[in-house]
Amino acid sequence: MPQRRPAPRPKQSRWYISLLKWGLVAGLALFIALAVAVALAYRDLPSFDDMKRSPNGQPVEIRGDDGTVLASFGPSYGAWLSYPEIPATMKNAMIAVEDRRFWYHPGIDPIGIVRSFVVNAARGNKAQGASTVTQQLARNLFLTASKDYTRKLREVVLALAIERKFAKEDILELYLNRVYFGGGAYGVDAASRKFYGHSARRLSLEEAAIIAGLVKAPSRFSPSADAEAARKRAATVIAVMVEQGGITPEEATAADPRLVQFAPQARLAGVRYFTGWVLTELENLTDEANEPLLVETTLNSQMQRDAEAAIRAEAPKGAQGALVALARDGGVKAMVGGTDYVRSNYNRAIVARRQPGSAFKFFVYAAALESGVTPEDIYEDKPVSIGNWSPKNDNGQFIGPVSVRQAFARSINTVAVQLAEQVGFDTVAEMARRFGITTQISRQPAMALGSSEVTLFEMTNAYATVANNGLENTPFAITRITTGSGRVLYNRNEGETRQVVAPVVAAQMTQLMQAAVEEGTARAAQIGRPLAGKTGTTSSNKDGWFIGFSSGITTGVWMGRDDAKAVRGHAGGRAPARAFAQFMARAVGGTPPEALVTEFADDTLGPEPDAQSYGITIDEAPPMDSEAPPGDEPPRLDDNWLDKTLKEPAQPQIEPR
Repeated sequence: MPQRRPAPRPKQSRWYISLLKWGLVAGLALFIALAVAVALAYRDLPSFDDMKRSPNGQPVEIRGDDGTVLASFGPSYGAWLSYPEIPATMKNAMIAVEDRRFWYHPGIDPIGIVRSFVVNAARGNKAQGASTVTQQLARNLFLTASKDYTRKLREVVLALAIERKFAKEDILELYLNRVYFGGGAYGVDAASRKFYGHSARRLSLEEAAIIAGLVKAPSRFSPSADAEAARKRAATVIAVMVEQGGITPEEATAADPRLVQFAPQARLAGVRYFTGWVLTELENLTDEANEPLLVETTLNSQMQRDAEAAIRAEAPKGAQGALVALARDGGVKAMVGGTDYVRSNYNRAIVARRQPGSAFKFFVYAAALESGVTPEDIYEDKPVSIGNWSPKNDNGQFIGPVSVRQAFARSINTVAVQLAEQVGFDTVAEMARRFGITTQISRQPAMALGSSEVTLFEMTNAYATVANNGLENTPFAITRITTGSGRVLYNRNEGETRQVVAPVVAAQMTQLMQAAVEEGTARAAQIGRPLAGKTGTTSSNKDGWFIGFSSGITTGVWMGRDDAKAVRGHAGGRAPARAFAQFMARAVGGTPPEALVTEFADDTLGPEPDAQSYGITIDEAPPMDSEAPPGDEPPRLDDNWLDKTLKEPAQPQIEPR
């Protein structure tokens, strides 16, 4: 009987078998490729000690003059805790919420991956992740936070290599000392010190649960951002710990996150104007880019708080305010760049250029005194015309003969213009340059009344020079820079001082400013001790200034709108003078009153000392024309504005406030 030939297999079966064979080949090839990749990654992995020593980023801590931490930038790392030093509750909490199969998987969690795929497919979005602690460690140490598949594949390879090279305990130690917990804190010890004020070695169950709950969303669950959200998240963590067997139900019942007390967080908003400026200065003093930096500064924390309070209390509605306080040696003791840093980080103390109004008369009178004018000389308050320009006083009246002291105290415009014309408008501009004004200065007549733009910082430094008997000390903020290892990178030494004006001129200027406070436009600034200062108000009440000094502190205050619109009723002798008084009464209140230097017997230098004795040479002197010195920025005002005022009958007036 003939044998029957086997029936041919259906084409569909042959296709399935072929697909299975090729699938096995491809799977084997992928496995081999993965094994090779893991082996190469294993070979290139740093040692455990190397990974301990390589934090990401450069932490910078800025401190005040008493050691108080003003601000910290970049990552913050606490003490490195070995595996046995980390509380068991902290380790159990982290494993419970981040990687429940940590002790069993090879670096990736296949069960977690499948569960994540099912949940995400059902919900239609990426609602659940599947990264293990080892994968997160690989990402934190070696990769970026990008979401592409290439990065994810590298993360898997590195996680598998890490598991081959290190024990589970080592991996958990690395992770808990390097993971980010929000607020700039990396590692459990940094997080514990930031949020509770103590070492992570002393973490309670509730505190550990709060920290473990931060990894999922550091910004959302941070105690410094939302304490209630942090406590609710901790309750969830404790429930999961019970479910995973990390703690007993009795321990969970005894734990109450609502009772956790958080350490007070530093209010950085106001001081950020100062610390931002310090960071820019830091770049000029050191090129260290890796080691953590400790920056010691001149800022006094209490003075800073008082300065912020004074500006907030006195700034007119809708207006901004700024304040700078300088010590006798030039150290910045307080700096406020605006009423609210969160809403606007524009530093009006350093950057903003505004018209100073009558506060600029400081340079007019300094030039006049140096030329031989005395505080007792008499000038007539009368109508004055230069070309078609006729400056007037705020009240529209003229009082006739007045002394130079009275004219300054009452901020009489006509006398200031006469003095500027007498000594020369170029001479006044050069005097401003000598006092450290670097912004463009007009050489036209209206400059005598403060039409050129200046910064509060430079104006305050100019007044501080008079307070220092004519000696200029360059303002500074940073006194010392050290690395985390204690290496000193910068230590400030007292530099050479420059005699800007003769002591006799400085004493006479102090006389004038004392009169302004005692009997003139600056009476609102009085603080019950010897004080000298000057107000300034610009056209239509757009800017108000007060700058003065007492007992070794010179303080400048500016107020106005950023859009330069008028502020109704605004004047330098009002809100700025009141803010000055509020701040200075506290700043110098605990020190003995100091008499002002208003007389200087030794005037051997004469009223017109040689320019070179003040650090000025002919080559360095500003040009005697209306062009700005090299490096000046163009003014925001129309350059032809002052020329037009000489041809038009209606003239802008700078009010003598």
